[in-house]
Amino acid sequence: MLAEEREDWTFVLCDSLEKVFADERPRPMSLDIPYSVFLEEKASWQIALRPPTVEDVLEHERLGDLRFTVTQGGEYVTLRTVELVPCSMTAYADADAGYLRTAPGMYPDLLRPMAGDVLKPIVAQWQAVWVDFLVRDAAQGGEHLVTVEVASTTTGRTLFSESVPITVIPKTLPPLSIVNTHWFHCDGLSNYYNVEVFSEDHWVIIEKFIAKAREADINSLLTPTWTPPLDTAVGGTRLPTQLIEVWGDESGYRFDFSKLLRWLELCKRHGIRYVEVAHFFTQWGAEFTPAIYVHRGGELRREFGWDVRATDPRYRTFLEALVPQLRAVLTEYWDSDRVFYHISDEPVAATLESYRRAKEVVADLLDGAQIVDALSDYEFYESGVVPFPAVATDAVQPFIDNGVENYWVYYCVGQNRDVANRFIGLPSSRNRVLGWQLFAFHVGGFLQWGYNFYNSQLSIRPIDPFLDTSVGGVFPAGDSFLVYPGTDGEPYESIRFRVFAQAMADHRAMSLAAESVGFSAVLRLIDPDGTLAFDRFEYDPDHYRRTREAINRLIVG
Repeated sequence: MLAEEREDWTFVLCDSLEKVFADERPRPMSLDIPYSVFLEEKASWQIALRPPTVEDVLEHERLGDLRFTVTQGGEYVTLRTVELVPCSMTAYADADAGYLRTAPGMYPDLLRPMAGDVLKPIVAQWQAVWVDFLVRDAAQGGEHLVTVEVASTTTGRTLFSESVPITVIPKTLPPLSIVNTHWFHCDGLSNYYNVEVFSEDHWVIIEKFIAKAREADINSLLTPTWTPPLDTAVGGTRLPTQLIEVWGDESGYRFDFSKLLRWLELCKRHGIRYVEVAHFFTQWGAEFTPAIYVHRGGELRREFGWDVRATDPRYRTFLEALVPQLRAVLTEYWDSDRVFYHISDEPVAATLESYRRAKEVVADLLDGAQIVDALSDYEFYESGVVPFPAVATDAVQPFIDNGVENYWVYYCVGQNRDVANRFIGLPSSRNRVLGWQLFAFHVGGFLQWGYNFYNSQLSIRPIDPFLDTSVGGVFPAGDSFLVYPGTDGEPYESIRFRVFAQAMADHRAMSLAAESVGFSAVLRLIDPDGTLAFDRFEYDPDHYRRTREAINRLIVG
């Protein structure tokens, strides 16, 4: 049964696209829709529950804990609790009608590992346990029945038992065919865990967060060759995270790339395909240089930053020494075709000339390299100064209309109306649809600025993401990170992380289906009315589940 009501307990089986709020009965999962997954692809659903009222608890003396037992299929199942997190700012005043809620409050998002498969219920409040099912061995393909039983630890009474049938297709999906980057921030890990930058403890944590990123098909990493000049107050600095050691004297500069090589080795170990070199100039206009630290005269000094103009001859001299050596290292130890360079983030029409001047400082040194920058203005692109744009999803239509072929898309805080995004206050269908849009419009990559940004706006101070999901109350909750910094350096997933991973798995399945039946046939299946756009899509969660099953049937025949 999908929902069971007793005199003292209520249980509801929910799919992964539902968000279970404390004060609202959730939408039940439809078991009429078959559920199939490929090897190494997770199937996910939830068990929502509401304990007795205060009066019932008093009558029964105490509530007691609940034990969740997987009585069938347990070797493939992981259980986590769905935790509420504080959202001080959930949406801007002009939010569209597609948000679940816009008021500040406690919202479901964090997926926390269960301690002994036991949940401590809260009186008269909805809670949820997240169920993940994963099979890796082709020999275990076929039909599975996963049964989860819930019992009281006080009385031993079984309160709920439900089975979900899963079909495992005994093959793996092909790798994601596009670039997928959520910018990685090393300073947040150093600050939160109180470890020295690039100490052994820091490297261990960095590796765990890289490994977790791959589980969402993130395949490109923003690499702190120098501290990325992003989200930093004018005149301020972020905690330095500079992989390239620099020494300077009257004869010039010399460099140590050993930390960068260690970073590249971690990327290779965990299947990262692309690296992005940190931006050469500051955000919002490219007028200044990044904070770059140089060993000189026996001490480490900041030689570049907000106080050094982009066109300062000293910076050009530095780049003439650095960039050829950096490119040589990346060619020898990586693959120059899988390296992206950034000039400055989010240039606009008003800053076209300053961006152009900054680019000219380094253009000859980057001859033949792939330069990608996020922008929203088609005229900026049309000027030719950014031949490879990452376009905001609410500004992409002119690029589509004009037949631009080589582009990525991105969303961030600015894409808060009418388009896909991953804010905590949005329904999960508005997260999952991205995979469908990327496929339908032949987009070459996706960029989002915050995999693990644990600072306030402009990096004025560190934040605790368990207590602050809104970058200090400025951005809609969930914009700045996908994962939480868990115990012992282990990243904890969010609902948004898991659903985004599903969106990328959808893209992989669509790409595989297109190999056999053609792109047009798959497009007709996912968009039968020809209405799908970046600002127009289906909200119904069952649409995504049902259509994904149809895609899987195309693949297996």
